[in-house]
Amino acid sequence: MCKKSMNIVDANLILRYLLQDIVQLLNEARDKIENHNIFIPNEVIAEVVYVLEKVYKVERAHIHESLRDLISYNNIRTHDRDILIEALKVYSEIKIDFVDSLLFSYSKIGRHTVFTFDKKLNQLLNDLRNF
Repeated sequence: MCKKSMNIVDANLILRYLLQDIVQLLNEARDKIENHNIFIPNEVIAEVVYVLEKVYKVERAHIHESLRDLISYNNIRTHDRDILIEALKVYSEIKIDFVDSLLFSYSKIGRHTVFTFDKKLNQLLNDLRNF
C-alpha cells in the first residue's frame, strides 16, 4: 500500500517567512508557504515558538497571533488545528512553555489525560478538571 507523500516545511523556512529577515530566502519561503499544500508538524511549531521567544525575543502575544494566522491558511494542515490554536492562546496568556500549553490543550480540547510531575502544569490541569 502506497501512502501519499506530503509537503512539510521546517522551522527555518517558517521563521524566514514570518520574520522576513533574509531577503534571499523570503521569496522561496513565501512561495512554499503560500502556493503549496503543506503539513506543519507540532514539533516544528514548537521549535518556531522557542526560536521566536528565546532567540528573537518576540512577545508571546505576537507569536500567538502570527502562528494562529499562519496555521489558518487553507493550504496548511497540522495534526490537530483546534488543539494547536488553543495551545498558542494558552501560551500567550500563561507563563508556561509552549509544550506544556500543548499538553494542557490536549487535555482541555481533546479530553486526554496528561500525567506530569510539573507542578504548574498539574495545577492548570487540576483547575481544568474542577471547572
